[in-house]
Amino acid sequence: MTGARLSDNPARARIAHPSPPGYMPATKRILIAVGTRPEAVKMAPVIHALREQPWADVRVLATAQHRQMLDQIHEFFGISPELDLDMMRKNQTLSDLTARMIAAMDPVLADEKPDLVLAQGDTTTVMVTALASFYRKVPFGHVEAGLRTGDVHNPFPEEMNRVLVGRMASLHFAPTEGSANNLKQEGLVDGVHVTGNTVIDALLWAAERVDTAPFQPEPGKKLVLVTAHRRENFGEPFEQVCAALRDVADRGDVQMLYPVHPNPNVRDVAHRVLGDHKAIKLVDPLDYPQMVAAMRACDLILTDSGGVQEEAPSLGKPVLVLRTTTERPEGVTAGAAKLVGTDRKTIVREANSLLDDSTAYAAMAKVENPYGDGRAAHRIAELCGSFVNA
Repeated sequence: MTGARLSDNPARARIAHPSPPGYMPATKRILIAVGTRPEAVKMAPVIHALREQPWADVRVLATAQHRQMLDQIHEFFGISPELDLDMMRKNQTLSDLTARMIAAMDPVLADEKPDLVLAQGDTTTVMVTALASFYRKVPFGHVEAGLRTGDVHNPFPEEMNRVLVGRMASLHFAPTEGSANNLKQEGLVDGVHVTGNTVIDALLWAAERVDTAPFQPEPGKKLVLVTAHRRENFGEPFEQVCAALRDVADRGDVQMLYPVHPNPNVRDVAHRVLGDHKAIKLVDPLDYPQMVAAMRACDLILTDSGGVQEEAPSLGKPVLVLRTTTERPEGVTAGAAKLVGTDRKTIVREANSLLDDSTAYAAMAKVENPYGDGRAAHRIAELCGSFVNA
């Protein structure tokens, strides 16, 4: 990343890209906060769509809740954040991250004086950005609003984050009618707009620019792609997941690719249970272009990731969701994804069914993506313009 970072003392915030001589500010300033890789992916189309608007002075703030993965995405999409809080610390707790981020965010809002602040999703970055904006009485727009499981502990802490953000946002950019209805059922009616999910905008752009060759399986083999890292699955549930993955790999006609999250609760178990299996390849987390290429090359995806549930239908890949609930039920309802939880026997049964039954596989692979058409970012940019120029 080319931008300067902020020190631990938030009062020492510095702008990384100073305005050139003779610069005339645009009519309205939009501050966009991103902290993790999924946020960077989903906000990249929004950033570019807003920068095409003549009225918008767009400023990108990286909290760097996740450092390296965030930087990779910005480079891929050609984005250089003007501000960087550099929040990531080794083994940081949620409480520590939240406290430091609030202290760092407030002076940035005071200096930038945005007319609107945007953030995406359900991370600590999003919750803190919404809260700090609320304290400063700055309107906040929530991209990917209205996702709910109904269980504040699953996923944790994301479900509570998005519920809290919903109470503080002025604009709610819901990806689907279902997510919009969730907001309305909570009494949030004003400012709710169905836009589609920007992850599809990003995916369609990226899919044309990636090389699938490194991920193609051997002739006669099927590639199973795995992503599993959710906090609520730590412990025995994740042990069950890994045992199931080993069982599926024992078939002999599959190759399994598992980019392993660096969290020791995931990494240590995955390498202990799966590391010696010749059909399972454990690798470090893939960058976004590599992940898109792997999804294009694979035959089946097993995941507990929310973003993958949204992306896979656009690539025609069936998804087995390693969770008992999902805040993205549209894919399950449409038939593109199936909830299988973390039970070993269930995971193996459902994976084998799709690998063996071409009719069942085709039924899931041919489902039209319910999450978007690739135009979500342009809709969001237009709605932001209507709001700040009203």
